[in-house]
Amino acid sequence: MKNILRMMLSSLAVIIAAGCAFAFPDVNSEHWAAKQITELGERGIIVGYPSGVFMPDENITRAEFASMAIKALGQEDISVAQPVKFTDVTEKFWAYGAIQKALYFDLIKYDAASKIFRPEDKVSRAEAITMAVNALTTQDISDIKALEFLKGYSDLADTPTDFIIPAGKAEILNMLVTMPSENSKKIEASRPATRAEAAAILYRMIEEARLNPNAKLAEVMSKKQGEGYVIDGATVQGSIGTIPAGAVFPVTLKQAVSSQKNNSGDLYEAVLPANLVTKDNYILLYKDSTLKGQLLDVRKGKWFIRNGVLVLDNSIVVTPNDQTAGFKGAVEVTKQRNWFMKFIRAVFKGEKLEAYPYLPVEMKLLKPLRIDLTNGWIIE
Repeated sequence: MKNILRMMLSSLAVIIAAGCAFAFPDVNSEHWAAKQITELGERGIIVGYPSGVFMPDENITRAEFASMAIKALGQEDISVAQPVKFTDVTEKFWAYGAIQKALYFDLIKYDAASKIFRPEDKVSRAEAITMAVNALTTQDISDIKALEFLKGYSDLADTPTDFIIPAGKAEILNMLVTMPSENSKKIEASRPATRAEAAAILYRMIEEARLNPNAKLAEVMSKKQGEGYVIDGATVQGSIGTIPAGAVFPVTLKQAVSSQKNNSGDLYEAVLPANLVTKDNYILLYKDSTLKGQLLDVRKGKWFIRNGVLVLDNSIVVTPNDQTAGFKGAVEVTKQRNWFMKFIRAVFKGEKLEAYPYLPVEMKLLKPLRIDLTNGWIIE
């Protein structure tokens, strides 16, 4: 049973590290949008059909895209005090709340004189990309400047004039998503967006909104603060926090481990006894996050032969928001010795090592970790 668990843990760590796309059977790792579809699927931003497939080449409605955009921005729970009234979107419509939120956050521009939203119409590439760009604070550019950025597209002359500036901004931000093709690059503004394109557009929107959300989103996308263990060298850019490789912090084991009783390959679990925070008290990782791995090197302490060795190798973390992510860290269990005991152990050897649940040990992070400070999501 232990061998099976070890294999499962190792396999999970490999899958997480590789970012393989196995969430939907019709989206394999070779698909051009596999990474985006997989991550957004894991977060519940996009969903498949009842049969389990994703159907990446199918289209998406305006209502569906607005709902996905609001989920992607993490604003499902906000209330809109003054909803916009449309004759084709009543309060009973399934996406009524998401549409109102998309309007409030200025993702969708609308004519006040218009009474229809067209929720069931297929969202065009221009509409989807414009919504994503509108979620951001961007540098103002002129039509001429936008055209300069778009000159490599063969159908630029067919692009609607009101989409030129949003398209130019999207090109600057690498958000003008186009499917790989051997033919010339095309904007295809009026073509209905596919589900794969929608995932790729939203993925880029999330990345940019973490750094430069628009004014209304900035008010609600606040970084969470709290007390905890301060990580030296942690940095913050926009709403992204980074724990650098080499950072050391306390963890508490869930079970005792010993150089005399355990073997290399044994599994272990540990928890964070406190939040990990920046010097400004922005929460990087939350208390009670669970760390999982296996004992990497275990050697018994033997008199006159060697001191005990006990090294833990961490591979994944499970956060309080139920995300499982790669987390490469190591714990080398040691004992604090005064000068006399250092001499004794150097000469006679035989030291035994133990780590107990009630005594924290220090874990060293081996690879940098990036976290969205607004919601605690680890970015891979």
